[in-house]
Amino acid sequence: MSLVMRLRHRAVLAVGLTGGLAGGYFASAQIPPTTVLAAEPTLTSKRRDALVDIVGRVKGAVVNIHSERTIAATPDDPFRAVNAPFPMQRVNGMGTGIVLDPRGYVVTNFHVVDDIQVLKVRLVDGKQVTAKVVALDKKADLALIKIDLPSSLPLVPLGTATDLFEAEQVIAIGNAFGYEHTVSVGHVAYKSRDVSLNKEISYQGLIQTTAPINPGNSGGPLFNKKGELVGVNVAIRAGAQNIAFAIPVDTMIERAADMLSVRKRNGVRHGLIVKDNVERAAEESAARRWVTVEATEPGSPAAAFQAGDVIERVGDVLVSTTIDVERGFLDKGVTAVTVIVRRSGDRKTLDVTLQPLDKTTGDVVQRRLGIKLSPAAREMVSRTDSQLRGGMSIVEASAGSPAAKAGLQRGDILVGFHQWEAITIDNVLYMLNHKDLATFSPVKTFYIRDGKVRETTLAPAE
Repeated sequence: MSLVMRLRHRAVLAVGLTGGLAGGYFASAQIPPTTVLAAEPTLTSKRRDALVDIVGRVKGAVVNIHSERTIAATPDDPFRAVNAPFPMQRVNGMGTGIVLDPRGYVVTNFHVVDDIQVLKVRLVDGKQVTAKVVALDKKADLALIKIDLPSSLPLVPLGTATDLFEAEQVIAIGNAFGYEHTVSVGHVAYKSRDVSLNKEISYQGLIQTTAPINPGNSGGPLFNKKGELVGVNVAIRAGAQNIAFAIPVDTMIERAADMLSVRKRNGVRHGLIVKDNVERAAEESAARRWVTVEATEPGSPAAAFQAGDVIERVGDVLVSTTIDVERGFLDKGVTAVTVIVRRSGDRKTLDVTLQPLDKTTGDVVQRRLGIKLSPAAREMVSRTDSQLRGGMSIVEASAGSPAAKAGLQRGDILVGFHQWEAITIDNVLYMLNHKDLATFSPVKTFYIRDGKVRETTLAPAE
């Protein structure tokens, strides 16, 4: 695997498949009331069975995506000069999205919104609104878009893909070939399939399903018979019959929480390092999700929290996933947010005063690595390797520090840690605060010196 591919694991820009070619922020003092659509179907007749009931309940949280992008046309013109540029033309794309927050944050596939110029979203009631791309995760093929509406949007129950049965029935809803809110039904064909589409595009642990999926379904939901979201449709096997794939909802939750984080959206931090948990008490029970505190960032606003705390509420948001944690802090700015946790059976109310990143992150990096960093000019990095998207220049390295012991020095340009890029200070902090840091420390570190990409190992201080 090339250096660039290894470093793209945390890229926030960067693949396409099922969907063919396929926001501004809604600031408010309080989060609009969240409507979570019920998972349990209520059967009222033999015709209105569980599937009919589920679709009626969840389709309001599914949106249809329409896009435009500009590409170079390739006309068959024998008189075109050899070196003349091809004319540009606009092409339409399509995809599907799932509402993650009532304020209009929607998750879809990266390849649905990659390199688009116009992005429109149509709701189940036919209303069409403009959307904006706010975060990208190329490695996971996920993206976060934002739409602004005067009223809040409903949410769907988030289940789990960990306990799916092969042959279990599933339901897909999507913008298939532009036919909005198309419903298709199939079964789980395989629970965890690794899929390679070409040398550059591969996925691990996808749900394989027989539900008919078409271009335009990309980014749309896959539900189980309890009406719980279990996957995000992402790919089909071209030329095959009903071989389709979906990203497990558990993966989506982890990546979407990161894209929605106040660290990326608002430039502040809460300092909580949290973990998603899920269980199903019985085979026919609803999935129960909860969030626990794994650790806290040193010197952060979360000093009063303890490992094992169960987070029940952040601000006005009831918490069942790490997405909810970020939703509760979202749009708060530098202010105190009330968090309710359960600790050893008792409920405690804690206040978290969010901190601006620019006043805290540099100190953490200097204390744990012994270096001061500054963004490097992209051309300095691309001159060494045109596929690298940036780096962080070392402007100071303390004698005897972890960085100095690793051989790093002033003037070096950090370009990656482990399998992640190092383009911003936030990328460095992600590595330092990663819950599994102990398993890959000392950290494989990539840097540029004298026009060459070099490699060392770095052991961060505690």
